[in-house]
Amino acid sequence: MRRLGAVRNRKQTLKVLKELDAFPKVPENYQQTTASGGSVSILTFLFLGILVVSEFWYYRAVETKYDYAVDTDANSKLQINVDLTVAMLCENIGADVLDLSGSTLELGDKLKLEPSHFELTPEQETWLKMFRGMHAFMEGVRAVKILEQFKSNLPTYMPQRTGEDENKPFDACRVHGSFEVNKVAGNFHITAGKSIYHPRGHAHLSAFVAPERFNYSHRIDVLSFGPWAPGYINPLDGDIVVTDKHLQMYQYYIQIVPTTVKSLTGHETKTNQYSVTQRIREINHNAGSHGISGIFFKYDLSSIMVRVENRRRSFWGFLVRLCGIVGGIFATSGMMHSFIGFLFDLITCQVKFNKKEEKPHMSMETPVNQPNGQPQMTDESKEPTSPVVGFSDPNVTLVPPAGVTLHDQSSVIT
Repeated sequence: MRRLGAVRNRKQTLKVLKELDAFPKVPENYQQTTASGGSVSILTFLFLGILVVSEFWYYRAVETKYDYAVDTDANSKLQINVDLTVAMLCENIGADVLDLSGSTLELGDKLKLEPSHFELTPEQETWLKMFRGMHAFMEGVRAVKILEQFKSNLPTYMPQRTGEDENKPFDACRVHGSFEVNKVAGNFHITAGKSIYHPRGHAHLSAFVAPERFNYSHRIDVLSFGPWAPGYINPLDGDIVVTDKHLQMYQYYIQIVPTTVKSLTGHETKTNQYSVTQRIREINHNAGSHGISGIFFKYDLSSIMVRVENRRRSFWGFLVRLCGIVGGIFATSGMMHSFIGFLFDLITCQVKFNKKEEKPHMSMETPVNQPNGQPQMTDESKEPTSPVVGFSDPNVTLVPPAGVTLHDQSSVIT
């Protein structure tokens, strides 16, 4: 009895589970396969495979998240990294920094002036062309941890001169180094004449340099703000300006944005991004264009800090998107199959509509007045009554019943 009760309970449980089945099965003898359905199925699986592969690569790619906050670090120093070449001799130029508070920073050995060549060798021109092409689409934080071949320190990552080119006379001055300034707006400039300091600032002895020697053509290899970040490309890196005029003023208005970059390993790099606006003007006192010729980098800091974080996408999010792709493709393919079948039937004029059941045909009867005055219904469409059985054999004789003529009744067999 206990076994019978257990079996009965099990059957009831299975019955309840069957009633809760949300995926009813269609018997195979009710299913019909078509060529159009097979074609749609092949296209569906092909498209599904492409989407699944692309979704997997999207999941494996590194996601970059940007966040913004107020920069509260106002007491720290700002590091400036510079490496540029000016088409003038080193004894004819001077470089200084003047900030908004009016204080002048004595750079000393932090900024070096070395004799150099302004004209590039074929190897250097090839490198610079490649670098400028890469600069077009890998500027800023997009280049961090990507350009492995540029992981080197200052003063530059341009190939050095070798062989006969190294023995040519110098015609330029290379200004390079790293120094710290107050975290306020300032002005880093290079102009003619050595600078002298006084209580109210500084002055350049440009009067001792003939204007014919002025040539402010320059090439910027590196200009960055903050700690050195290998592989980081700045807006002015690789920029070249060439002029044949002597009294030129080049002004670069730079807006610096503090930036923190967090890699996949959790390492944080604090650096700075910047945008720049360039203005070029020729000094001509007779035409009313006054000023001091030279190269001026006027920088200012933003109060907003940018946080950049590189991270992997969530695995659970990948599964959810994958299920959505698979379900959506199968649902859409069913509708497409029905739509394609409808178009095919429409083109071949085989569209079938559901018709209502037709009513049986009723004959039209008209009343006919008899001589006795009683109306009689006649059926015009009714054919004459034929004998029940007819024979053409002459040996068979038709005998009518008594009192009935042959033309008033149906034939019978005797």
